Amino acid sequence: MMKTSRQWRFYSWYLFWSLLVALGISLGLWQWERADDKRLAIAVRDAAPALVQPTEQPAQGAQVTLRGQYLPQQTLYLDNRVLDGRVGVAVLTPLRDSYGQLWLVQRGFLATGPRRETPQTATPSGTVELTGEWQEVQAGGPLYGENREGARLQQLSLEPWHASLGAFSYPGWLHASEGDGVLLPWWEANVMPPSRHMGYAFQWWGLALAALVVMLIGGHKLRRDGADNKTV
Repeated sequence: MMKTSRQWRFYSWYLFWSLLVALGISLGLWQWERADDKRLAIAVRDAAPALVQPTEQPAQGAQVTLRGQYLPQQTLYLDNRVLDGRVGVAVLTPLRDSYGQLWLVQRGFLATGPRRETPQTATPSGTVELTGEWQEVQAGGPLYGENREGARLQQLSLEPWHASLGAFSYPGWLHASEGDGVLLPWWEANVMPPSRHMGYAFQWWGLALAALVVMLIGGHKLRRDGADNKTV
């Protein structure tokens, strides 16, 4: 019975620490792959073209210039934005370009403070021109409750306009940075540098190495204790 108990402890020790080593190696490889993905995303964004009045789906990160007319009555507001310590909203206004295509334009930051009444902003009439960075539709984070509360949205999405306008011409939105009706730019592409993922990878591999050392030292001690017990 004692021999069986010692064997169980010995094999359980190696199994537990082997799983930790494997987990550390796997997480390190995952972070290394994410670093490669981020390098590719940065390269694609840097290589994105500058487009004027495109009639096809823009590439992710493309600098797009549009000419057309805002639909001010369709303006909604992305809630809970913060810029330079000020609380506010991002103004979202659809635009129909000169080809009849429908775009969603994120026009910039509007400070509102903590008040919850419907924001108000002026929208230019007639033909306007603006430029910004194109972002393809992104999956939102967890949403608790309804996305739309009056004229405010909790997540950026195309769906709130489907009932009144139908589908937008392309799945995405333009983060305007300059032009008619553009407010304070606040949005930046969320691209974590590859070096940070590489740092995480080395951290996980370092933990895996530490777990391996503990496994070997502890396993040697268990084996030695077992051998001593046999000689007693």
